[in-house]
Amino acid sequence: MEVVKVIDEQVIDKMKEIVGEDWVVTGKDKIEAYCEDETERAMKPEICTDCVVVKPSRTEEISEIMKYANENNLIVVARGGGTSLSGAAVTIMPSIIISMERMNKIIEVDETSLTVECEAGVTLLQLTELFNKHENLYFPIHPGDEGAQVGGLVVMNAGGVRAVRYGVMREQVKALEVVLPTGEVIHLGGKLIKNNAGLDLKDLIIGSEGILGLVTRATLAIRPKDRYTGSLVVSFYDENDAVKSVTEIFKRGMMPLAIEYMEKTAILRAAKDIGLTWPSNQGNIDLYFIVSERKEEDLYEVYESIVGICEENNASDSFVAESSKDQKNILDIRSHVYPSMHDNIVDAIDAAVPIRNLPKYMKGIGEIAAKYNVEISTIGHIGDGNMHNSILNPGGVKPDNYEELADEIFKLVIECQGALTGEHGIGKVRNSKLNLQFSETELRLMREIKKVFDPNNILNPGTAI
Repeated sequence: MEVVKVIDEQVIDKMKEIVGEDWVVTGKDKIEAYCEDETERAMKPEICTDCVVVKPSRTEEISEIMKYANENNLIVVARGGGTSLSGAAVTIMPSIIISMERMNKIIEVDETSLTVECEAGVTLLQLTELFNKHENLYFPIHPGDEGAQVGGLVVMNAGGVRAVRYGVMREQVKALEVVLPTGEVIHLGGKLIKNNAGLDLKDLIIGSEGILGLVTRATLAIRPKDRYTGSLVVSFYDENDAVKSVTEIFKRGMMPLAIEYMEKTAILRAAKDIGLTWPSNQGNIDLYFIVSERKEEDLYEVYESIVGICEENNASDSFVAESSKDQKNILDIRSHVYPSMHDNIVDAIDAAVPIRNLPKYMKGIGEIAAKYNVEISTIGHIGDGNMHNSILNPGGVKPDNYEELADEIFKLVIECQGALTGEHGIGKVRNSKLNLQFSETELRLMREIKKVFDPNNILNPGTAI
C-alpha cells in the first residue's frame, strides 16, 4: 500500500489528541534539529522537514500513534539522542518523528539479578551518573557520546572501547518492551540466565536500526566494578608488531578493559588541538590500554605482562599512567581524535575484520590511500578488530574519486572476511554496499522479516536494508 506523503493538519491534530498540545512540535525552525543526526555532511542524506515531532510520555501513547500511522500509511521515525553516524535517524520523507526524550525514567536497579531497567529515553549520561554514585556496580557499555539514549543504543547495537571485555549492547540486553508498527506491544526476554523457548525475537530487535519496532523499555546487565584502573601507552614502528602483541596478550589470558589502536599523526594532532602533551613521540603507531582489576597487585602484574609482551614484539617505547591526572589526559586526547579532524572528514568508515587479518587490512588501506592520493586516518578498537578509517579532505568535501575509493575499501573489508560496519550501522548511507557482504538469499530474508513486522513499511523506510 502506498504511504501518504504529507503531514497535514488532521495528522497534527490527532497527535495533539494523543499526547497533548504541549508535546507536539511543528514548524521547520523548531523541528529541523530532530530531522538529522551526526552523520558526516558529505554522506548525510537530504533532510525532509515536512514532519511533526511528537513527545509521548508512556508506551500506551506510542501504541496509539503507531496504530493511527499504520491505519493511515504515515511514515514514523523514532528519535533518540541523534548521535547516529550512519543517517539512521535522518528523515528523508514526510514523517511523524517520535522523540523519546520524555521517557527518561530509570525504573529499577536490581542488585540480585545484576540488571537496571529503564525507559528508552534514558541517556548514557544518566546511567553513568547513577553508577558513579554506586560503590560496587556499573553499566559497562560506553560508545562515546553520552547524549545517546538507551533505545538508540539497543537498536544500533552500540559498542565502543570496552567491547573487548564486555561485548556490545547485544550482550547487555536482558529484556525489551517494544511497540510494533501495528501498535501492538510485546515483551521480549527477561532476567533469566537460561531461556531456550521459541525464536529469539529480542535479538532481532537489537541492531535493527529502528525498522522493526520502537523500543520503549529495556532491562540491561550491570557488572561489578573493579577497584583499580590504569592506563598504558605502548609505541611501535610496525603495525604487524602491534597486532602480534594484542593477540599474544589474549593468548596469555589477559583481557584489558580496552585496547585502542592509533596512528601517531592522529593522536599528536588531537593532543595539540586541546593543548595537552601525548606521552610518547616515538614510533608510528600507539596502542592504548585501559586496565581494570579488583586488586592493586593484579593491576601492576598486568602492566608488567603487557609491556613485556610488547617489548618481545619490538615495541619502541612505553608509558604507564599512574596518576589520575595522566590517565585523564590520555583519555581526553584519545577522545578528541575524532573531533580534531571532524571538519575534514568525508566519510568515517568503521569496518570490522578478524584480528588475524588486521595486518593485511591496514596494509591495504595504506595502498589505497597512496593510489588515490588521499589521507585516510586509522584509529580503532583493535581488541575487537573494529577499525575507523576516516577519509579526509579539506572542508570534508567529497573528492571526485570518492566512489571508486570507497568501493576499494569495502572490497578490501570483504577480502579480509570482515563486516562493512562494526558499530555505526548501515543506516541510510551504506545500503548500496550490502550486496558485498550478504547473498541475495540473505538480503531477501531480511526484507521478508521487515515485512512481517511492518507490512505497510511505515517504520523508518530506507534504513538498514
